[in-house]
Parts: sequence; C-alpha cells; structure tokens
Amino acid sequence: MTAPTDSAREFKSRIQERLNDKDRGSVEPQAIRALADEIANEMQNDPSFTTVRDLDTEFLANEAALEMLRLGPLMQPMLDPEVTEVMVNGPHTIFLERQGKRYKYGTGFKDERALRALVTRLVEMTPGKRVDESSPMVDLSLPDGSRVNIAIPPVVVGGPQLTIRKYMRSLSELEDLVARESLDTRMAAFLRACVQAHVAILFSGASGSGKTTLMELLTHAIPDHERIVVIEDTLELKFQQPNVVRMLTRAPNVEGFGEITTTACFRNSLRMRPSRIILGELRGEECFDYIQAINSGHRGSLAVIHASTPEEAALRTENLAMTGERQVPVSVVRQQLLHGLDIIVQMDQQSDGSRKVTRISQLAALGEEGSFVVEDIYRFEPEGLDADGKVEGRFVATGVVPYFLQRVQLEGIPMSERFFKE
Repeated sequence: MTAPTDSAREFKSRIQERLNDKDRGSVEPQAIRALADEIANEMQNDPSFTTVRDLDTEFLANEAALEMLRLGPLMQPMLDPEVTEVMVNGPHTIFLERQGKRYKYGTGFKDERALRALVTRLVEMTPGKRVDESSPMVDLSLPDGSRVNIAIPPVVVGGPQLTIRKYMRSLSELEDLVARESLDTRMAAFLRACVQAHVAILFSGASGSGKTTLMELLTHAIPDHERIVVIEDTLELKFQQPNVVRMLTRAPNVEGFGEITTTACFRNSLRMRPSRIILGELRGEECFDYIQAINSGHRGSLAVIHASTPEEAALRTENLAMTGERQVPVSVVRQQLLHGLDIIVQMDQQSDGSRKVTRISQLAALGEEGSFVVEDIYRFEPEGLDADGKVEGRFVATGVVPYFLQRVQLEGIPMSERFFKE
C-alpha cells in the first residue's frame, strides 16, 4: 500500500496527463472537478492506492492545473486558502489580500521577461482572448475558477499588471456567508425565497464587495428543471443545474472585427427559451434590453452592477439604458424599471475587511421629481468597532413588507408579514 504522499503525487500526475490531452481553453472548474472524481474512483478501485479516500482531491486537482501554468512566485499565494486576492504591480512588486487587508509579498518575478511569459501562457489558454499594444487589457479565468485581469504597457507603467481574484472554495452555500456574518439567517431565507419566487434581483456594490459571490450562492435555489442562460465576460459563475447555457462576450480582433457584445448576447438569449437570464455585470446599453426582459415575462433574472447605494444602482441602470441609439423618454425607462425590478441587494466591504449585505431594498414608487423612492426591507446598522478593530452591528428588519410577498407565498413558501418585523 502506498503512503498518502505517493497517492497524492500519482493523483496529480494523472490529472496533469489528462489535462494535457484536452484543449486548455475548454477546461472549466466543473470539468476539473469531474476529472478529479473520475480519477479518484479509478484509484479507489486499485488496491495500491486505498489511501486516496483520505485525499482532498478537489484541492489536488486545482493544484495540478495551476502547476501546469507555471505561476512561479504566485503559486504559493494561489494555494494559500487565506489569500483572497493577488495583485502584481510589475515584476518585482506583489501585494496579497488576506482577511480584507492588503500586504506586500516578499517574492517577485526574476525579471519582466518572466512575468510577460506568464501573461502569454494565461492568455493562450483562453480561446478568443488576446493582449497586445493595440488591445492592452483583458479578463480571463483560471482552471480553478479564479478571475484574472491583465493590463500591459502602454496602458500601464512599470511592466504587466495582474489582478487575480481567487475563487474561494470555502464558500459553497449561503449558510457560509451567514457564518461569516455577511448577512443573518432571516435575510438569507428571504433572498432564497425571492429566487424561488422569480423575483428580479439586482446586486449592487463596489469591486470586491462580494456581490457576485452572493449571487452565485443564491443560484443554488433555482430548480433543476429551469433553463438558465448566463452572459459573462469570462467564465466566472458556477452552477449546479443541468440545463445551463454559457454565453461569453468577445473583444474585436486586430482588424477590429469579431466583437461580441453583451447586448448582442442578451438579445440572442431571449430566443433561447430561458427560464432565467443571469448577467455577470450590467455596464452599457444592454441595460435597456435587461429592463425590457424583466417587463416581458423573463422574471427572476439576476444581474450585477457597480454602485454605492441602491438609489445609485437604480439611477445608474437608468442612465446606462439611455446610452444606446434608441430614442426612449426617460420617464418610460423609469416606469419600466420600477415595474420590472423588484429588489436591490447592496453589498459593501467594511473597514475591517469583512463584507456585508448592508441593505435589501425595493423600488417603491417614483417621487414628484421623477426620482426613485427606495424602501429598505432589511439593513445592517453598524454600532462601532470592538477592541480588535472588528465592525460591530446588527441586521434589522425595517417593518417594510415587500409588495411581492404574495408571489412568494404562492410558491408554497410559508413567509408571513411577521418575517419583516423587528
């Protein structure tokens, strides 16, 4: 019988051998997990490797995939479960985010040539992606699900810049966010009920606030019989449902052709019989199509937008919807957004690095000047810092009852008005 270390070595070797036979650009996190399960079953049936049951096969599979990319000095922080983000400011300066705080990392690349070689490997593994002087910025994803942004000169100074937002394996269920005090059990139950009842939700927050993670965990509440169409710039979101269509945007090629926009993907998605449409991020004229969709039977759609408050999220969605060539009165856009969008979930990163759902709000009406009247259903009320600098506070219900509560109840979810009383 082999030792656990030998089993781990053999397991990783088999993973890498089979990944070499695959198109690297087609290897998604789900595919690696499936491959890990397949190899683990093979080794489990081999008497020489009975210790495989004691291995963390998912971790080893991700480690094997990352090793194939030859990450150099980034390998250790990429395998450190406490590191959530890796920031490379040129070849000799690397910063890490750990528990919401950023620290300088002691090890850099040998020189700029070594860093550029890594950039080349990362881009080459993703079909349709490129980075050069004419297109110096690109987004892509790693085999373990981590997201990468790359910027090279002339748009940046001092060599290539990489920002890697790691996929956190420790967050697999909504209850994991409750345990981290990102929201409480009542808010989690409410949001899960909203997804089950096809409530249209917009997730708002700054970059790195946790809004995409929250949206992904909430998609677990979508029934398996539904057809989900997902539109993203990079393969980021992960789904457990069997009927999922992934659509990816694409930048134009060197000649300026071949661009695939979010708007084009969104319009096509409406012809794909979706039960849900999920948008990785609203950032342009596709907001108009999004508003049309949630007003024309495609309820339950989920989307992400960068904004600091629910009010700003609604206003920004309205403004982005007006950026296209359509000549639609702003009053019409506001009315449709009011009737189609049910709630806005605001995520914020606190001073101690923690991420919290600070507001769950509904668009209640239009004010006298045409602005949106936003009502908070739940909110986080900070109360100060403890001796360790941790933000203290409490999640409270405001007493506002969602106007769509009956829709939730008709789904068989036992949720009464008392659920929204403090």
